[in-house]
Amino acid sequence: MNAKLIRNIWAVGRNYADHAREMKAEIPKSPMIFLKAGSCVETGSKIKIPAWSKDVHHELELAYWIDENLKLSHVSLALDLTARDAQAEAKAKGQPWTSAKSFTGACPLGSWVSLADIDTQEELQFQLIKNNEIVQSGYARDMIFNPEILLQHIKNHFPVMPSDLLLTGTPAGVASLKSGDVLQARLTAANRELLTCHWDVE
Repeated sequence: MNAKLIRNIWAVGRNYADHAREMKAEIPKSPMIFLKAGSCVETGSKIKIPAWSKDVHHELELAYWIDENLKLSHVSLALDLTARDAQAEAKAKGQPWTSAKSFTGACPLGSWVSLADIDTQEELQFQLIKNNEIVQSGYARDMIFNPEILLQHIKNHFPVMPSDLLLTGTPAGVASLKSGDVLQARLTAANRELLTCHWDVE
């Protein structure tokens, strides 16, 4: 999978009920889709907080690769970094969230695991460890809308392209990052480790 080919990142808001509750928001009755720019993907191990934001939050998510047949072929872990202060200001003014979601490096992304190597996607578990403490933990089975439903929804409504990404929402536990934080993300299935990611916050 070549990150340079990514055009669109189709992201889903409030797809875990516990996260919707922590954000004091309604649980959606249909998928809540927003876009992140494909160019904000970062495949390195460094996270740089933009100088203009004082409240960038981590949101760990399962990420899916959309292949040439517009099907989900691989899974990874991604951080949907969110400048929460910019997002709150935009919401208050009724403006788009673009600056909060698509800044340079706003989507740190791990390596890819073929879905053909995973028996049951519902058993996928993912965790974010910040400074040696588990801060986010979720299962694919706890999504309000599963990945296939999300894929069909975006294909029905948007010009989905091969090599686009689908981010499937974050569980509870989102919080601010600060310079010096050390992050580790793990993806497992049936107690089998599939992927580990490391990021250092600058």
